[in-house]
Amino acid sequence: MDPMNSPNSTRRLVVLAAVCVAALALPLAFSGGAVATPAIGRDLGGGPVAMNWITNAFMLAFGSLLMAAGTLADRFGRRRLFAWGVAGFTLASLALGFAPSIVVFDLLRAAQGVAAAAALAGGTSALAQEFDGHARTRAFSALGTTFGIGLAFGPVLAGWLISQFGWRAIFATGALAGALSLAFGVPRMRESRDPHTRQLDWVGTLTFTAALTCFTCGVIEAPSRGWTSTTVAGLLAASVAFAVSFVVVEMRVARPMLDLSLFRYPRFVGVQVLPIATCYCYIVLLVVLPLRFIGVDGYDEIHAGWLMLALSAPMLVVPFVAATLTRWMSAGAISGIGLLIAAAGLYTLADALRTGAGASAIGPMLAIGIGAGMPWGLMDGLSVSVVPKSRAGMATGIFSTTRVAGEGVALALVSALLAALVQSRLRAAALHAEPAAIAEAAARLATGDLAHAATLLPDVAHATLKASYLAAFGSLLEVLTVVTLSCALAAFAFLSRVRVQDAPFGAEAGNPPTPAPIADVVLPVSELVRDDH
Repeated sequence: MDPMNSPNSTRRLVVLAAVCVAALALPLAFSGGAVATPAIGRDLGGGPVAMNWITNAFMLAFGSLLMAAGTLADRFGRRRLFAWGVAGFTLASLALGFAPSIVVFDLLRAAQGVAAAAALAGGTSALAQEFDGHARTRAFSALGTTFGIGLAFGPVLAGWLISQFGWRAIFATGALAGALSLAFGVPRMRESRDPHTRQLDWVGTLTFTAALTCFTCGVIEAPSRGWTSTTVAGLLAASVAFAVSFVVVEMRVARPMLDLSLFRYPRFVGVQVLPIATCYCYIVLLVVLPLRFIGVDGYDEIHAGWLMLALSAPMLVVPFVAATLTRWMSAGAISGIGLLIAAAGLYTLADALRTGAGASAIGPMLAIGIGAGMPWGLMDGLSVSVVPKSRAGMATGIFSTTRVAGEGVALALVSALLAALVQSRLRAAALHAEPAAIAEAAARLATGDLAHAATLLPDVAHATLKASYLAAFGSLLEVLTVVTLSCALAAFAFLSRVRVQDAPFGAEAGNPPTPAPIADVVLPVSELVRDDH
């Protein structure tokens, strides 16, 4: 019997609605937080490093703990982990609205990321238990659409909330969504566990998280302290040490968190290129463009949000179109073509923004959104199509970790690169300024804080500061163009003949679908082809 038409259909629909409502808050926390960053900086103060952690603290905690949260959900109960995750996210969101300083705010953002990982892992695992067959496909499609709505309209909603009520209202909205989910959904959700689930790989989780944390901290600190400083060098060295330790642990443990032997398949390695590409051609723009539009180009938050819609709105439609195209073309070829379109959009956006933001940027931003959307809904299916069916569960886990963790790393790297590019141009414009002041001003400009950068370099004209930033931003987009183009060529080389297999996914009995990243806006193909455990 179709679960949607069973006697328990009302209860199941309420559970689905609760998970969707909770999930709606996640993309708002990501894209809305980026739009709110300038306002938060004006209110709470803090340097450029603290400003970068507004987004990176959330993404780092979320990405590094998502896999571990999935294991905990199977072991201790999907309903329980979902409830704890949503409760934690709600409390953290409420506390963010009352944060007295930027340091407290960043710590709460990290706590919010931990809770988000638990909520998403528990919620998606619970849905996999509530629904079967085609009903499961429809349920996950509804969840994917919810992510799409949140990601597409998050900047607009955030801009409106800031203009009407202030930036704290963004996090109050997340708390409201969590409270509704707790009140109406959790009491109707069944508890379920996997009696055969593996023990949590604590050592693997800790070394993986430590490697990501040290690397992100080092990259964020580098613009202010310098890449050769003892602190930055120590953090980057520690990240390498933890990464090596993680690989050694995963190769020796009986049931690893990530089975690294899958990287022996060249096509599987090729699939990992796709999330890297979308990180650098799409995800990072969701953060750096609002900072630029508001802090440098002078847009208010709501108008910046409307302009961002040109970038994010295609994600509501294009992935479904790309899935339809797989009837006639390989998924790998479609992904490569999409990345070529995104690369062209980045290249033209660099020219359109060279003298400031305006209507000329809409076309290139649409092209980027369309291009990035083409591989977006196909990547999950490709990740299981290029390995033996018996390894599908682990392949999806590795792929999701690559995507989510890659988003945080990409944000840190792009922010540091932008600061370095600005600094190189400021040296020529501020010949008599102290190097430390130039570095600090460049870091401020990279976060869109033009006003504070001007106070650090009082002898440099405001127009010169802005021109230095605009030139650096154009160079950044050119670098992202090259990265995206390289990934497109790799997709053609590795994946042009690969099609998504129409085979059941989830060969490992009892394993629910691996949660998608916060920016996932469509139903993964692996869920489309999955039926029952």
